[in-house]
Amino acid sequence: MSQASLHVDIQDNQLLLNFSGELDLYTITKLQNQVDALEISQMKTLEINLDKVSYLDTSAAIFINNLKSQCEKKGIKVFLFIKQEDIKSTLSLVQSISTAPLSTTTKTPAQFLESFGKSIYEYYLGVVSFFNFLGNLFATKLHYLRSVKNIRYKEIAFDIHESGIKALPIIALTTFLIGLVVAYQSAYQLKIYGANIFLVDMLGISILRELAPLITAIVIAGRSGSAFTAQIGAMKITEELDAMRTMGFDPYIFLVIPRILALMIVMPILIFVADIMGILGGMLIANIDLQITTVQFLERFTQVVAIKHFYIGILKGPFFAFLIATIAIYRGLMVKNDTQSIGFNTTKSVVESIFAVIVCDALFSIAFTNLGI
Repeated sequence: MSQASLHVDIQDNQLLLNFSGELDLYTITKLQNQVDALEISQMKTLEINLDKVSYLDTSAAIFINNLKSQCEKKGIKVFLFIKQEDIKSTLSLVQSISTAPLSTTTKTPAQFLESFGKSIYEYYLGVVSFFNFLGNLFATKLHYLRSVKNIRYKEIAFDIHESGIKALPIIALTTFLIGLVVAYQSAYQLKIYGANIFLVDMLGISILRELAPLITAIVIAGRSGSAFTAQIGAMKITEELDAMRTMGFDPYIFLVIPRILALMIVMPILIFVADIMGILGGMLIANIDLQITTVQFLERFTQVVAIKHFYIGILKGPFFAFLIATIAIYRGLMVKNDTQSIGFNTTKSVVESIFAVIVCDALFSIAFTNLGI
């Protein structure tokens, strides 16, 4: 490796910079200090000689190009002397990138309206496509449920295991921690007013009625919903769906409906487990932080928490499951013939499923409140 060096020669307002050796990020930083110490602005001509340079990386090329540009802006004539073709190409590449015009075009009002209209139209097409999917789904489901023989019990059992039973550990842990957090934060405020025992009321109603169903649905949307989208999308890319149609098998009967029914069946079970784990988490904090024994907690729980709150939470399960499964499968069917589309639609599936679940939960809350339930 040859040592990089810079020889400076000044003659009658003419500056000559002779570079030699290998110019890279490390060496050019040292040589830059020598160049900065020179009063280049007082010169009329600058000659940069790179004939003895054996290697030039992009950082050194950027330095040379910037030095040349700055001097030319000040009215100084700059001359470059280069023998090696590879160094010439590196400098040319850096110069072409630095002089490339930046895109500074701004949208006119007409262009903005055009893009806005296209976005609205694309959204409209997406809504129409989703309702078309729902129409096919309900038409198929009515035909599917017409006879018990049409029900695909093995597929439903398999999907219950894959999308529900395997999700039990993460749901149990998540709701247990939620119960811990809610109880711990509430206990701090209740201790101030000496209302320790009211932790049971608040925790029982919030866990059974809202938190357990909502947290379960969000976990299922992120875990099982994304899996549905990826599975259906991969089958579409590999043309397995087309092969099924060619052989006379309806994908709705063999792929779509079993997944939806399985998730609708298993979701209340998952919510039941989430209820238990959330209450256990709150009971633990009540015992440790508020000195409420397990017996006191359970006695108060059975006295003040009505059974209707449990039923309301369980009732939400099939509705949440239907939304998650239909959106996930629809997004899987929307996958195009490229792998990037799987990731895009999987992300949209999770986001849209969680949004739909939250909206559905808000509608349930409004309806039950107005009904006095």
